Amino acid sequence: VLFGVRFIVHGGLLSEIISQSKFNHKTRRNVNPITNPTVGVTLGIYFIKFYESAVSFFIDYTAKICYHILDYGLRTILQNKEDYMIYSTEVKNMCPITQGVHHGAAPIPEEAKWVKAKKIEDISGYTHGIGWCAPQQGTCKLSLNVKDGIIQEALVETIGCSGMTHSAAMAAEILPGLTLLEALNTDLVCDAINTAMRELFLQIVYGRTQSAFSEDGLQIGAGLEDLGKGTRSMIGTTYGTLDKGPRYLELTDGYITHLALDENDEIIGYKYINFGKLMDALKKGEDAKVAIEKASGQYGRVADAVRLIDPRKE
Repeated sequence: VLFGVRFIVHGGLLSEIISQSKFNHKTRRNVNPITNPTVGVTLGIYFIKFYESAVSFFIDYTAKICYHILDYGLRTILQNKEDYMIYSTEVKNMCPITQGVHHGAAPIPEEAKWVKAKKIEDISGYTHGIGWCAPQQGTCKLSLNVKDGIIQEALVETIGCSGMTHSAAMAAEILPGLTLLEALNTDLVCDAINTAMRELFLQIVYGRTQSAFSEDGLQIGAGLEDLGKGTRSMIGTTYGTLDKGPRYLELTDGYITHLALDENDEIIGYKYINFGKLMDALKKGEDAKVAIEKASGQYGRVADAVRLIDPRKE
């Protein structure tokens, strides 16, 4: 309405100025609407205003037409929703009641932001968890780095079953690039890995991630940092019997070569070889004995030991 009024007023004033200028031109020969500055400037100002009003009126009118077309289309879809949504006769005969109490999704912490997650691309975070197979003969620790709903990084660690290692190899190829929903519904070869994926999905979509309060989350490569310098999984393997007692076979430090025992035959320390460091030295071409010596270490009161035993032989 405003643009329409401006259109009419400015158009009328422009017509009046032109007609008045023509009248002055006929009655007084010295007044020319083109050469006279006052009349020329006035004409120019009102012509610009008239042009502005015309353009604004055209744009506004076009926008209103588009709005009404979209509004009519949406109303038609909503009114005819029964065409694609099947309702029972009982529901059709019900009177509508407004859904008043609805405050939207509860915000969850994601990479130092509170997000109301409505779509899969709203999910971001780094976390890990475990899964197990039906007979519980093996387990998987799965670590995922998710950005905007897409898995950017996957670390798959398995233990307890020989077939799981090959399954883990395939899962590491499958997971990166999938959305969380795709990964949840993808066969990851091993049931333990599938179960781990399910548990991680629940953690991530509920905001229970390690990077929930880390600004911008964790960088791609955080999975390798979890493995440490040797890029090997941290595995603890110990064994014990009632008759012969405990044996430490492998710990986070590495492969246990000797157990240190005191006078009561209690374990007070151990010696180990870090396989990550050993392999790095061998790949550089170092002598095997030198490499083993560099990769070896000890923990505890080894110097106070009464004797050292090989946990695999003695």
